[in-house]
Amino acid sequence: MFYILYGQDDFSLYQAVEKIKTELGDSDTLAVNTGSLDGPQLTLNELRNQCSSAPFLSSYRLVIVNGLLGRFETRQGKSRPAKGARKSENKLKEWEEMASYIKQMPTTTVLILVDGEIKGSNPLLKKLSPLAEVKTFPLLRGKNLRSWIQQRVVEESGNITPQAVNLLADLVGGNLWAMNNEIQKLLLYNQECHISEDDVKQLVSYAQEANIFALVDAVAEGRTELAQRILHRLYQEGASPTYILAMITRQFRLIAQATELSGLPRQELHDKLGLASNYSLDKTLTQAKLYDFKQVREAYGKLLETDLAIKTGKCNDQLALEVLVTELTGS
Repeated sequence: MFYILYGQDDFSLYQAVEKIKTELGDSDTLAVNTGSLDGPQLTLNELRNQCSSAPFLSSYRLVIVNGLLGRFETRQGKSRPAKGARKSENKLKEWEEMASYIKQMPTTTVLILVDGEIKGSNPLLKKLSPLAEVKTFPLLRGKNLRSWIQQRVVEESGNITPQAVNLLADLVGGNLWAMNNEIQKLLLYNQECHISEDDVKQLVSYAQEANIFALVDAVAEGRTELAQRILHRLYQEGASPTYILAMITRQFRLIAQATELSGLPRQELHDKLGLASNYSLDKTLTQAKLYDFKQVREAYGKLLETDLAIKTGKCNDQLALEVLVTELTGS
C-alpha cells in the first residue's frame, strides 16, 4: 500500500493521514510500528531498511516520509536543493530504483509520501505516481471553501446560516486549521449550535485580527470589492488607519523580499522572511508571483503618498485609505 499526499492544505492532508491510520487498526499498536522520516535528508537505503522491517505484534508497519518530493522540484529549469542535504542526495539518479523497490515492498508495509505544493512536472512524482494512490490538497477558495465550512459545521452537529458562512470565509480564508478552531469556538459560544452572522461578529477580537490579514490578502491579490468591504468593517470595529496602512506596507515588503530571494530553499526563505507559519509563507509566495519589481516600486510609491497625506492632514484618514486600496487593487 503506497500513498502520495501533497498540497498547500495541510489540514485536509493531516486528516487524510489520520484516516489511513484508523483503517490500519489499533492506534496504540500502530504507533509502535510507525516510522517518520525526513525526506530532505533521506537516502534510498534508509528508506528500504524502514520499509523492509517486519511489524511487531501488528498486521502493518507504517512509514511516513515528509518532504521527499520537494527535493526534486525545479525552478527555471534548475534543481532546488534542500538545505543541508548532501550533493548526491539532490540528484534523482539515486532514487531511480525506488519504483522497482515499491513493487517488491512487503505487503505488511504502508508507505506514505507527504509534501507541500508540488508541480505535476516533478520527476520523482511522475515516476512514482503510477504505483501510488495519489491525492492532492490545494487551498480551498470561494465556493469550495464555503462548502467545506458548511460541511464541517454539520459534522459537528451544528447549523450555520449562509451569511455566517460567507463572513467566516471572508475573515479566515483558506487556513483550515484556523477555520476549524473558529468553528469549534462558535459552536461552544452558541449553545443551540446554530451559528448566525451576529455570532461571528461577536468574536470581535479575533474578527478584527482576521480582518486585517484578509484585507492585506485582498489588496495584494487585486480583489477590490472584497478589500473595500473588509476595510469598512475594520472602521466599524475601531481599527486604527495607521495600523491598517502599516500592515499593508508590511505585506508588500514581504512580497518584495520573496521576489528578490526567489530560488532559495523553502526553509531558508521561511527563516529570512521571519514568517510564523507555512500558510503565511505560501500566501506570500503566491502573491509574489502576481508582481514584478516595477509594480512593487509603484505600490511603495502609493503607500508613501498615503502615509504623508495622513500624517500631514492633507486628506481624511479613511478617505486616504479607501483611495489607496482602490489604486493598489486596480493596478
